[in-house]
Amino acid sequence: MSLPPTRADEIKRGLYDHTLAGRAREVKALTEEGIALGIPALDLLFGALMPALQEVGRRFESGEYFVPEMLVSAKAMQGGLALLRPLLAESDARGLGTVLMLTVKGDLHDIGKNLCGIMLEGAGFTVVDLGTNVSADRLVEAVRQHRPVIVGFSAFLTTTLAMFKTNLEALAREGLRDTVKVMVGGAPVSREYADQVGADGYAPDASATVRLAKGWLAARGGGVRDAGGAPAPAVVPAGRP
Repeated sequence: MSLPPTRADEIKRGLYDHTLAGRAREVKALTEEGIALGIPALDLLFGALMPALQEVGRRFESGEYFVPEMLVSAKAMQGGLALLRPLLAESDARGLGTVLMLTVKGDLHDIGKNLCGIMLEGAGFTVVDLGTNVSADRLVEAVRQHRPVIVGFSAFLTTTLAMFKTNLEALAREGLRDTVKVMVGGAPVSREYADQVGADGYAPDASATVRLAKGWLAARGGGVRDAGGAPAPAVVPAGRP
């Protein structure tokens, strides 16, 4: 005979269901209750929020969810994650690595980039979002400061696509190109264009972004170095710096 569910079980199930449904208020309330009851932050994250976001990605890929559903679910999850982040830092919880995200210079579009960032953070990466209209000089400065393992460029306008190559050339000129994997995406971007400008990969949507990033880490070994030339650490403290 199965045992009745505990309140902790109910909270985690509720977090999972409400994240799938994009109910941000309920996710926030249940996360607060879980914290108050002493449920470990890692248990709430890996036992409810992250599995829900993985299911969102699966439903998107299967055509059950579209961008609006994916976005509201990701935002609901982000509300819970914001409450857990300080506790994860206190417990020295570690993530998969730092991803630097930006929209290139001359482009102010950010919805797709923001969704990718939320999904990456939910998957266990530390995300540093530089925002929109980011110059090559600012990119170089941020790579030196944050030492990411992955950098993501987004462009929505065909007139700004050339900034992909400008950014890659800036990283190469400063001796930083081999320290990071670079993925690109955006409405006018294709896999062929990504190859043409010398990016390491192309992701057409947020779910593919997470899959690509995780695939790189799984295959990386010691192949990616940090900005100081030493092997990059396997993990870094989770949460926004």
